[in-house]
Amino acid sequence: MSQQNDYERVVVDEPSGARREEIRTVPRGGGNAGWWIAALVAVVAIVGLVFVFNNGQSNPTDLQAARDSGRAEAMMDSATQQAQVAATTAAQASRDASDTAVAASQAAADNARASADQAAAATERAAANANQAAQDAATQATPDTAPPQ
Repeated sequence: MSQQNDYERVVVDEPSGARREEIRTVPRGGGNAGWWIAALVAVVAIVGLVFVFNNGQSNPTDLQAARDSGRAEAMMDSATQQAQVAATTAAQASRDASDTAVAASQAAADNARASADQAAAATERAAANANQAAQDAATQATPDTAPPQ
């Protein structure tokens, strides 16, 4: 391959004060280095593609193992979610049962208090009746006549 040259005009100032023009030849292009670099990049790309296509093939056993692994992970995620829902439901049921027990205890305490109040009132009435009966008996038992001497 023959090399082509370009020419350039250069003005040179000499120490004596004279000016002169020179025409110099400048080689054009960088030679074959660019072609060598392009060829090297192409070879590396081809080797890379061969490597990718040869290693990308999987055997059926590996594919089945990947499917099984994915299925197991999905089942684990589903079970975890269901356990969380069940725990939330159980916590709510526990709170509801606790609230019901508190309400029942309060109602029983209120009923016991009311029964105790009613029993106390009945006891007071019975005591008042007994006191009245004792007074009535005492009044009727007093003789109009003096006892024998």
